[in-house]
Amino acid sequence: MASIDSFFVGDRVDIEGLAKALDAMAELERRDAARSMNARQQARLFDAARGFKKISIDDFVPKEKGSLSPVIHYGRNSLLLFTQFQKRFCRAPEDVSDHELWGYNEQTMKAFTGPGYFVAYNIDDGEVNIDYTRVPPKGAPGWPDVLPNSAKLSRFIYNGTQDRMRGVSKHVTIGRASRAGKDMDNWFVLVREG
Repeated sequence: MASIDSFFVGDRVDIEGLAKALDAMAELERRDAARSMNARQQARLFDAARGFKKISIDDFVPKEKGSLSPVIHYGRNSLLLFTQFQKRFCRAPEDVSDHELWGYNEQTMKAFTGPGYFVAYNIDDGEVNIDYTRVPPKGAPGWPDVLPNSAKLSRFIYNGTQDRMRGVSKHVTIGRASRAGKDMDNWFVLVREG
């Protein structure tokens, strides 16, 4: 496969070519390729992905997964430090909601920052919102204790934050964080396992 850089030429992002290339890769190759994107490429890809591939919560946790069955998404963000992480998602129990996912962030600093729990749901234009202003009542078996995002250092990272997710390929999404309705200069790419 061509380098990820070859899909970002001049002011143009070849999102169709990138999507096809990512779909054709084996899982580990796809993960490495997507997580090789730098901050500038992530920002450009987020803009290019607007309206490209409509997604729903089913793209994060396939319908055949039962409630509270985790699906891992491997991520890289555009920050200077602690760039590698995972977002872990599961379907909420059906008696609670069949229109939302529950999840948290698995990363090396979670002992200090807290797990960063969230609720994800579909929003306009075929996009998904990862909403840290809402915290699920519990996590999947084996997940850390649910803490409010105002606890620990989480209040500086997750509290009041929402991530708008756009589709890139079958397994890859791109997101941008906002706080209190204002976009932040923080983008990240996710690659679903499986």
